[in-house]
Amino acid sequence: MVDNKINWRRSPQVGVFRPNDERMVTAVELLEEYGITPIPDPMLSVEPTGTIPEIDTVSDASPFVVLTSKTGVEILADAGWNPTVATLVCIGPRTAAAARDVGWTVDIIPTEYSSQGLVDALADQVTDRSVIIARSDHGSETLIDGLDAAGAAVTETVLYELVRPDGTGQSTVMAAGNELDAVCFTSSLTVEHFLSAAANRELREETIMGLNNAVVGTIGEPTRETAQAHGVRVDVTPADATFEHLVEAVVNELQTGQLSSDTDETDVADNKTESVESYDDRQV
Repeated sequence: MVDNKINWRRSPQVGVFRPNDERMVTAVELLEEYGITPIPDPMLSVEPTGTIPEIDTVSDASPFVVLTSKTGVEILADAGWNPTVATLVCIGPRTAAAARDVGWTVDIIPTEYSSQGLVDALADQVTDRSVIIARSDHGSETLIDGLDAAGAAVTETVLYELVRPDGTGQSTVMAAGNELDAVCFTSSLTVEHFLSAAANRELREETIMGLNNAVVGTIGEPTRETAQAHGVRVDVTPADATFEHLVEAVVNELQTGQLSSDTDETDVADNKTESVESYDDRQV
């Protein structure tokens, strides 16, 4: 394993809001590799609906089935579902890897790992074809609208609901008190649940102010847009929408913000004015 640990002047405290499963374990381990103190606060919990796609109910002999998450693959595999004659489409490499791990053949992965990327990849292939989308209850309308416009017969199966777990949200108190150096938002829903938890504590405005004093990282443009729509300034959104690249971008921004002891103290003083101006530019 490559040693990523950085010699920080003090260990940054970074909020991470992934579901409380192996994804959170992996996230915490990755942050610790960089010498960061993770503040795990799960903002999503997966609740399967018990509904699975019924390929036999569509008229197309070989419909397209679109899966948009590793979680969806796992739920379907546990239910004994199989894509059989379908053309299987996965939103990105993680979802595709999970599908292959359970023995399914993945036919299409878009170049851009997003709802719009799926539309772009499928638009020329789905006219007058059946497309079954299997995903969470918070899926983007971009996917359905785009495939409808391409002439597809679209049906949606809600595999699971995403809810905010009870008892979470302590990180919002830390944000409001300027105790977080950075946060990693991995979906629009983590942003919304985080701010909802803050509102429940009557700390929404203070929490947003605290976030705007920290480094805010988001995965993907939709997450960035959601944060910004709520008044949160976003500092980094990596081009590659993976958690690993998000953490790397956040770490780089923290180092730029002079939390690393590798930076000469003279440089800190010289760059102080420039850093303030940069923040002002981003707020305009």
